[in-house]
Amino acid sequence: MPGKINVIDLFAGPGGLGEGFSSFKPDGAEEGAFRIRMSVEKEKNAHQTLTLRALFRNIRRGGEVASYFDYVSQDITKEELQSELKAEWGEASEETLGSPKALGVDNAEIHSRLKQLKKKHRGENWIVIGGPPCQAYSLAGRSRNRGIKDYKAENDHRHFLYQEYLEVLSIIEPDVFVMENVKGILTSKVGGERIFPTIRNDLKNPGRAIGKSSKSANREYQVYSFVCPPSGPGLFGAEYKDDADFVIKAEQFGVPQARHRVILLGVATDANKEPDFLSKPHYSSPTVGQVLTGLPRLRSRLTKQEDSSERWATRVNQQARQIRAEIKGSKQKALLSELDRAIESLESSLPTMSKTYPQHRISRRISPELSNWIIDDCPPKLINHDARGHMDSDLGRYLFASCWARAYQGGEVEIPKASDFPGCLAPNHANWHSGHFADRFRVQVRGRPATTITSHISKDGHYYIHHDPSQCRSLTVREAARIQTFPDNYFFEGGRTAQYVQVGNAVPPFLAHQLAEIVYKLIEGG
Repeated sequence: MPGKINVIDLFAGPGGLGEGFSSFKPDGAEEGAFRIRMSVEKEKNAHQTLTLRALFRNIRRGGEVASYFDYVSQDITKEELQSELKAEWGEASEETLGSPKALGVDNAEIHSRLKQLKKKHRGENWIVIGGPPCQAYSLAGRSRNRGIKDYKAENDHRHFLYQEYLEVLSIIEPDVFVMENVKGILTSKVGGERIFPTIRNDLKNPGRAIGKSSKSANREYQVYSFVCPPSGPGLFGAEYKDDADFVIKAEQFGVPQARHRVILLGVATDANKEPDFLSKPHYSSPTVGQVLTGLPRLRSRLTKQEDSSERWATRVNQQARQIRAEIKGSKQKALLSELDRAIESLESSLPTMSKTYPQHRISRRISPELSNWIIDDCPPKLINHDARGHMDSDLGRYLFASCWARAYQGGEVEIPKASDFPGCLAPNHANWHSGHFADRFRVQVRGRPATTITSHISKDGHYYIHHDPSQCRSLTVREAARIQTFPDNYFFEGGRTAQYVQVGNAVPPFLAHQLAEIVYKLIEGG
């Protein structure tokens, strides 16, 4: 087998993109084709997750993962883990630069390390992966910015973090790069001009774009889509008629989630190679119900009051009676039937967290590729599966919304709008009847891919309601992680809020794994 392909992972988050690449093995190979040499991340919890995952990769190569499983199962402390695996922890820490680092702030250290790595692995293949933070480009972020007095995009440094990416490209001069961002980058403007054409053009010659002399900025790139061939060769390389050609719809490639992201594939011009494109699988898109099958049923916690299983069941029943009293005279027989069925199936013995897998860990209807990806090398105990707390009124809203979704599953109205909710469930704020938050309470419907998991899941669970009314809750971190296609052995560090943020910001590893195959074939000529 050819030598390892070295990877630099920028703006790495918890490591979703890196996981896909580091896990890729060519047919018949015992080891992965890619080796992550450096991951850069500024947020401390995501950095801890990255370092722990780097450790897991190091020890899995030797087949000794027991200590890792002991730690993520909370049977040993981090200090004990570090003591048991001192050398391996040192390697993992070196890979993630020892502590959180930010491009644009810690450039001296980051660039120095890059140059050392390039010298150490001279003559080897390199790729750079990652994507600048999306807050400045996302539609939600731009909406928030409009509410900031005197906000000017040209003064927001986040719009120009991609230039830090260019700087790294100019240092490493990789054979290939992969740059990911939100779909909103296609329409984002700075100074009245769309920024995406500028980014694409700058990526074609990173050194020149950041002002390096022509002598030190001589590697140029063609920028391709992963899903569409170019419309033809243009004066300045591969050309595309529509910027939407760069959008990957994850649900079309085996991910149980409608996640649409711009992902660019840069190929060194001197390589004289053109990429293959992602091929759609022969099976249909996996659904929320399929990917969450096998995770133990939980009840939500109660907030602002004493929490117990009996009290929870009482509170849910109280909400159900109010809902039933208000809608019983309507023609919504299917909804009433689902509400009654949910109440009958309530279990006061449900736990709020579980570390125990059932006999079947995932649906047998899911593709073997995704099933094996998620449950391969599972820890003995389930991790990050802990329900968050909800106030009584939200229990009623979650119960109503999930019953509605079941009653009208597959129809045009399977997600209730604000106007569909009984008056007893109306939140006490003016926006409820304005139409701006018509689908504020959204169920992740059992029979179709989820909507996009974003970091907003850390703030509340209203947009991520579990489809089972008898559980009456939002998704756990592990459930969100499965929808994002993280393996069950992937542990997220930090408190629950930080874990949700990490999961929501990540690239689905199962999709990244498919990107890795395209990149591998490009470099190795397969």
